[in-house]
Amino acid sequence: MDVVVNGEPRRFEAGGSGRLLELLREEFGLTGTKFGCESRSCGACTVLIGDRATLACAVEPASVAGGRVTTIEGLADGPAALHVVQQAFLDEQVGQCGWCTPAQVLTAVALLREVADPGVDLIRERLSAVLCRCGTYQRAFAAVTRAAAVLAGQGEAE
Repeated sequence: MDVVVNGEPRRFEAGGSGRLLELLREEFGLTGTKFGCESRSCGACTVLIGDRATLACAVEPASVAGGRVTTIEGLADGPAALHVVQQAFLDEQVGQCGWCTPAQVLTAVALLREVADPGVDLIRERLSAVLCRCGTYQRAFAAVTRAAAVLAGQGEAE
């Protein structure tokens, strides 16, 4: 079966890895997608399928055949430039242990592709799907607000 992962065509065997999470990490070597709770509760395994934030632990690989998957490794705008959301997370010093950061960033990207100016309540709602053990939620909310402003041409990344 074929899928485009981070802009590159990839092939995988039908009936191989049980979940997209294992396919990405074990077969494709994309370890930015994290194992968390393995019960669809923590959000650490969030990836983008198309433009939608999706738990990779809840998806069978066959369901993405012919589709497009983006992990944190494929989000940057090139080798020298981070995606605006990644830069905002750095600027706001969101990362602590970093376990949830890839999932938070991808969740924020999906949100900003859907809603240009989401407001803090919607940001809180969406990011609540990704548990942060370090409790940097306020910084994450500020980072998404910053990224929205940059994308709207009303602010700058540092």
